Amino acid sequence: MNFHSSIKAGVAITALMLASTAAFAVDLTVGVSSEPSSVDPHYHNLGPNNSAARNIYDRLIHMDAQMQLQPGLALSWKATDDTTWDIKLRKGVTFHDGTSFTAADVVFTYKRFPNVPNSPSAFTKFGKTFESIEAVDDYTLRIKTKGRQPLTPNNLAQVSIISKETVEDYYAANPTIAKDVFSIDSSHFNSGKLAIGTGPYSLVSWKPGETMKLSGNASYWGGAPAYSDVEVRPLKNDAARLAALQSGDVDIIDAVPTADLKNVKADAKFVLFQQPSNLAIYLHMDSDREYTPGITAKGGSPIKNPLRDVRVRKAISMAINRAGIVDRIMDGAAAPASQMLPQGFSGVSDKLKPMAYDPKGAIKLMAEAGYPNGFKMTIQAPNDRYVNDEQIAQTIAQLLTRIGIEMSVKTEPKSTYFKNASALKYSFMLLGWGSSTGEQGSTIMSLLHSYNKDAGQGTSNRGRFSDAKMDALLEDAMGDVNEASRSKKIAKAAERAIGELYGVIPVHYQMNFWAAKKGVAYTPRADNYTVISEITKN
Repeated sequence: MNFHSSIKAGVAITALMLASTAAFAVDLTVGVSSEPSSVDPHYHNLGPNNSAARNIYDRLIHMDAQMQLQPGLALSWKATDDTTWDIKLRKGVTFHDGTSFTAADVVFTYKRFPNVPNSPSAFTKFGKTFESIEAVDDYTLRIKTKGRQPLTPNNLAQVSIISKETVEDYYAANPTIAKDVFSIDSSHFNSGKLAIGTGPYSLVSWKPGETMKLSGNASYWGGAPAYSDVEVRPLKNDAARLAALQSGDVDIIDAVPTADLKNVKADAKFVLFQQPSNLAIYLHMDSDREYTPGITAKGGSPIKNPLRDVRVRKAISMAINRAGIVDRIMDGAAAPASQMLPQGFSGVSDKLKPMAYDPKGAIKLMAEAGYPNGFKMTIQAPNDRYVNDEQIAQTIAQLLTRIGIEMSVKTEPKSTYFKNASALKYSFMLLGWGSSTGEQGSTIMSLLHSYNKDAGQGTSNRGRFSDAKMDALLEDAMGDVNEASRSKKIAKAAERAIGELYGVIPVHYQMNFWAAKKGVAYTPRADNYTVISEITKN
């Protein structure tokens, strides 16, 4: 351990912690519908976590509001041959505790994130295509990939960079907290001691369920943010979140309740910001296990898993009135979904259309599959993650009851829901997925490729869908360096996995909405992240 650097880091961290007890002059208060489960940027690949991380940490490559790649900690990136990428890094950047950013921090980060204990949805897929990552010098990285990996820059845009020196010094002072420096659990980030980034804000304080306090980084390489001291309040309840804006308790909110959009838009005191979303709400089903939890015969006796039959999965899709959900549950602030991204993104098939609502056809398919009298099934859903998530689950349950499936609904907070879903405790789940890479291939790789933890494939395949033909189609597509050709191949994989085999059932695409008081402006993002540094004064 470097004694002097340890003292320097320790003093800086102590100062940050003391700041949480000092007077905090709030310049901006933000109300968010869904808080992160951790401020460890590598703990959970989940929208609220990624949104919060973008305030504290940087990635090598940033994505703008339209998900276009922009320089971040990397100034440039270039493929020098089919399997080699050279990355030139930004000089003169420091972490919030004063330690300098170099290529060693990136190498350390990529060694760390596959080892995060108890991660519900790991970031491993963003590094599994790497054969190696090395620091050529302090400001040059060289990445060797396993075959051609044209989406390497997109993947680099997903991983937040942490300080090697800070974490190593902390572990040296606390050697009993983990088996090695890469296995330190997320509690040490949540406490604030290791939540040290190079981002536009430093973390002052945070506890789950409480306000997050952020302090502007005046020396941020991208320029000081418009607001210095910021509070981010978790306001799960729609009515309470809107009331906080209307009363002036907060200055801007995300996830404007869909039923109130017209009123907010008509009120001269507020400004509404909206953006079509990359987030698809979908159903994931256990199409793997012979017997699966939450499904029985109507009398309660065990039966073999009916979701393994593609005809049952198709019948469920036919039974969903997507237009009705968009109109009546989402108040028109959504669009029926046919796949995991709407038209306009790379890898989207123009052959896939939203399934027509056809309950009679669904009943016929159920009978053909051997379930003329249906069965009993539970739909699991979060109640604090997606717009109207609990109501959507209730509506889907009612629709499936009409085709003979006796439904029950169980919802829970996202803090436990995603852990349980990833542990394969559920058979029929309402979920959402936003493509962080801005194309459909990585989404299908995560959700529908056969599960292979070591290869980083199917990492969020909570239904364990598996089809060798689709796997081959997708793997071929993801190695194609020609954008147009790759997009067509990904579309074919989607047609197979979603259009033919119903590995997942898309329901609708969300629209993203923010509302703010006059004088506060925000460029709405397709990924639905609320990035505090992108909130400006108007």
